[in-house]
Amino acid sequence: MTTTTTYSQDRLAAQPIGYWSRETAKLSIGAIRAALGEEQLTQPHWWILNHVAAGPGTWTRTALTAKLAPYDDQDTDFDAVHDDHADRGWTTETDGTLTLTPAGEAARARSRARIAKIHARVRAGIDPAEYAATIDVLRRMVANLGGSGDLP
Repeated sequence: MTTTTTYSQDRLAAQPIGYWSRETAKLSIGAIRAALGEEQLTQPHWWILNHVAAGPGTWTRTALTAKLAPYDDQDTDFDAVHDDHADRGWTTETDGTLTLTPAGEAARARSRARIAKIHARVRAGIDPAEYAATIDVLRRMVANLGGSGDLP
């Protein structure tokens, strides 16, 4: 864990939220993407694996792409990601719905372990209540600016 300088509440309250939220997003997303890259995966690969694992036989390619595309910031070709999963033998389609294969579940588990290490780094030295309060404040800020404050 890196130590940081302690500042007064007044000094912290004067800081720009845009800078700190952007910097947090840039660094945390970058670390996640680098960890997934070790498996030759993108975030959309990861998202699809997780959604299919949570609802085997319930997602079609089209429905899952519609659900995930709003979170994508890299103009991903979701059809190519679905094809890649199938080519790797990680998903199968029955009557148009997706299911993970044992190899797909193994890939998801490996990726999950990599991402868990990133989450642990992000949260090092941060009490779970502080983390929850931070998320709650950020989602209320999003709602104040006209976005959805609902959890994804």
